[in-house]
Amino acid sequence: MDEDSLGMSKSPLLNGVGSTAARAALTKRWAPIHYQDVDQTGSHALGGKSDYLTRVDFDGDWNGANNWDNTSGRALTAHAYQSVVETSTHWYLLYTYFHPRDWSDSIFDTEHENDGEGVLLIVQRDGSEYGQLLGAVTVAHKDFYSFVPTGSPLGSGTETVDGTLSLAQFENVAHPITAQEAKGHGLKAWPAVDIVGDGVKYYPSLSTAEEPSSPTDSDVRYKLIDLYGSEGLWQRRSLSSLFASDGTFLGDTSGGCGLIAGNCGTNSANAPWGWDDQNDGPILRGEIAFDPAKLAAYYFSPSASFSTTYTFNPFKGIGADPNQP
Repeated sequence: MDEDSLGMSKSPLLNGVGSTAARAALTKRWAPIHYQDVDQTGSHALGGKSDYLTRVDFDGDWNGANNWDNTSGRALTAHAYQSVVETSTHWYLLYTYFHPRDWSDSIFDTEHENDGEGVLLIVQRDGSEYGQLLGAVTVAHKDFYSFVPTGSPLGSGTETVDGTLSLAQFENVAHPITAQEAKGHGLKAWPAVDIVGDGVKYYPSLSTAEEPSSPTDSDVRYKLIDLYGSEGLWQRRSLSSLFASDGTFLGDTSGGCGLIAGNCGTNSANAPWGWDDQNDGPILRGEIAFDPAKLAAYYFSPSASFSTTYTFNPFKGIGADPNQP
């Protein structure tokens, strides 16, 4: 049996995305094939392990200040967090990729504990079960980048489209391809970022989380976690051991972070509701998560095509209880 059908009705999206089953089906359908560049240079690389994807509680706790320390001693099974926001016209699918370390092998670069970056996919509700993928906005450090697939009706808005969103077949349907740099893990649509030498290719799953067998493993499953659910981050947004402030992960300088004194930052990584582009005008910190329709209308044209009335948005307290089955 295909994993998409496990525990789900035949058409879980007919009643919107207020159930975990609907969100799982929709986000699995469009989840990126994800390329992770890997660098094995230097002691902080841990032989490439510091570039592997994992979950925030990979070490068995919800303490953000020991993730750098525990990277070397734990399995880094691949996970990504998914969340969905809905309007009458579009679904906004957000995928968050987490690394315990943002690291370097140069004394001239800073490092920090925890690293969360991701991609927002814009899917038009066109009457089909899973809709039509129209565009993407990716998070690379303090900047957002926009991409559209070939044939998309979207064009540049106030922000200029940065490139083409490539797709590839996986399990007989087309998925977008995203990629992250080694070390700092800036994320863009492939091939704006690509694997250079060593690298891991991750493919989405609802049930399987694998750790790469080597820094060149080209077939690794990452498991999707509902950001709003019991294993997710949104319910833990007020947890002081995990977040130093709203949307900012707690992170300290322990465990050898920083190749020289002073070049390890503290509290330097963000969850989606803390993501911010440094120069995109009226788009505020976190709106890529909690007001993606506003962001889409700013980044793309025609802006009038985007309804700004939300029918499901737990970030704003709109819609069914996100923990209902």
